[in-house]
Amino acid sequence: MPRKVVIVADPGIDTAFAIALALHDPNLDVIGLIPCAGNVSAAQAAANVQVLIDQLDPPKWPRTAAALPVEYEANGTALHGADGLGGINFPVSSRHQQIPADKVLAELIRENPREVALICLGPVTTVARAFDRDPELPGLLDRLVLIGGAWKEPGNAGPVSEFHFYLDPESTRRAVRSGAHPLIIPLDVTRRLILSPSELLDSPNPESKTCQFLRKIVPFGIRASSHLYGIEGFHLKDVLGIAAVALPGAITAEDRVVDIETKGDLTRGMMVVDARRSATSRPNALIGVEAAVGEIRQYINRILTDAP
Repeated sequence: MPRKVVIVADPGIDTAFAIALALHDPNLDVIGLIPCAGNVSAAQAAANVQVLIDQLDPPKWPRTAAALPVEYEANGTALHGADGLGGINFPVSSRHQQIPADKVLAELIRENPREVALICLGPVTTVARAFDRDPELPGLLDRLVLIGGAWKEPGNAGPVSEFHFYLDPESTRRAVRSGAHPLIIPLDVTRRLILSPSELLDSPNPESKTCQFLRKIVPFGIRASSHLYGIEGFHLKDVLGIAAVALPGAITAEDRVVDIETKGDLTRGMMVVDARRSATSRPNALIGVEAAVGEIRQYINRILTDAP
């Protein structure tokens, strides 16, 4: 039986890759695709979720929602384009009035107790708001996966801070302290999945509508990565979140005591790992430390080869 998944996402280019894999993986049942601000504004995130559903046309359409009207101090448009999807400006089908994201998320978890793997590919605001709405939700999840944080690697939003955690450290702290025992996949791991320009542009299935869509959006990310970071290729960070659920054992993790720094000019959003032997707290999170990159590359190729 396919595993039930709900994805919270701020669709940029790597997020689009991750969502494409999840929607076309026959072993995953994506019952919810919830937009959130982050790489782009809340309104643009909601539009991008609908673009992805329209362009990828999955066999089963997930439930969507209205992104919470949150404004952050930073965004990812320099890497992903003004619209988050490489500046292509895809047409967006109109939708009726949507229910707020935190309410939809709470409903989906309540309707499927202990069956949902919740994968957050953006800031943790929506997850924390859902937990505030229904404090029993953390105990009703099968798994919570957070793409974010940096442990032994430098940050990408500050010296020690990763972008997602930096945008809303208070919500990240609430999720980490919620009792959900999340799997956190930090920059230490996500930076290891980088595909070259040729790998990104040479689709495994050129006739596939999905592959054609991804080929349209990725050139902007390749150029931006070269300009911003001096690298050839593009990091598919968010794909690690899908792999953590789709490929058991693909992410090696350590049980740790984790907290999030909420203040500080240099440390806002820092993931603090208490490695003291005298620490009295029990581990409250799993931190990804290794990724089976070869297996994940094979997974990407396999799903995209069969994608319509």
